[in-house]
Amino acid sequence: MKKALVTGGAGFIGSHLVDRLISEGEWTVVVIDNFSSGRIDNLKHHIGSPLVKIVNGDLKSIEAIQSILIDVDVVFHFAANPEVRVSTINPQTHFNENIIATFNLLEAMRKKDVGELIFASSSSVYGEPKEIPVSEDAPIKPISVYGASKAACENLIHAYSHLYGIKAAVLRYANVVGGRMRHGVIYDFIVKLLKRSDELEILGDGTQIRSYIHVKDAIEAVMIIEKKGIKTFEVYNVGNNDWITVNEVAETITQAINLNNIRYVYKPVLHGVGWLGDVKRITLNIERLKQIGWKPSMNSRKAVETATIEIFKELLDSR
Repeated sequence: MKKALVTGGAGFIGSHLVDRLISEGEWTVVVIDNFSSGRIDNLKHHIGSPLVKIVNGDLKSIEAIQSILIDVDVVFHFAANPEVRVSTINPQTHFNENIIATFNLLEAMRKKDVGELIFASSSSVYGEPKEIPVSEDAPIKPISVYGASKAACENLIHAYSHLYGIKAAVLRYANVVGGRMRHGVIYDFIVKLLKRSDELEILGDGTQIRSYIHVKDAIEAVMIIEKKGIKTFEVYNVGNNDWITVNEVAETITQAINLNNIRYVYKPVLHGVGWLGDVKRITLNIERLKQIGWKPSMNSRKAVETATIEIFKELLDSR
């Protein structure tokens, strides 16, 4: 059995990764989460399992990390504050939760001689690219503090890989969607529609372009990269073959939950984005990842539809 540490393992993507690792039958898992955005409910089916240890701990404490890195083979670093908009209001949050946490993790890995890391980064590191889809070799020019913090984490990981031999894979995710999600445009739209079913506020002018990938496909990318083996430092875009507008996301969501005649109320800023630091259009070239055997199982619209049904059911069940 291999032993994994999943940081942020009670979060949206992290908890799905824990599920997948346990289903493989080859892993024991230690989860560390400070539960600032993660939820114990995401891991309730693992409570009491001899294969999963859940630690309420904070990566901002290097001592807390070192104490749980014993005999760990691979670290899956998915801990972060997921709210991009927070960086315009309280930028220090992303500095602390992303950069300091990642530095402490790397230091603990160095001291405990843990040699493999897979890191959940973001397409936000590219900022506002001149051309789409954007490849892994494109310039890193983030326009949000969130994107800048992810880029800083990538550079720290690269340095530790070069200096100390940590084998690292960086996954630059597009918009990952699915059940357990409690942030992002789909969750935001569903919550608004549950409050008022005839009107929907849309941040931006609705023409923003994004790719969407279901969380199961996002996790499949992680597993393929880990099984392939990481040589030194590798970077992969994880997105979709297509892209859709925010207006199309709204249409897909309203159709999935059987609502009609919705009036859209737009709240654009600057050149039609939703908030300062938002990107008008971003899609990813995923050829590098496809070359090692991965491909998305559903397109962007289907991923949004599937996620909508999953999140909608969860919200209704929790009432």
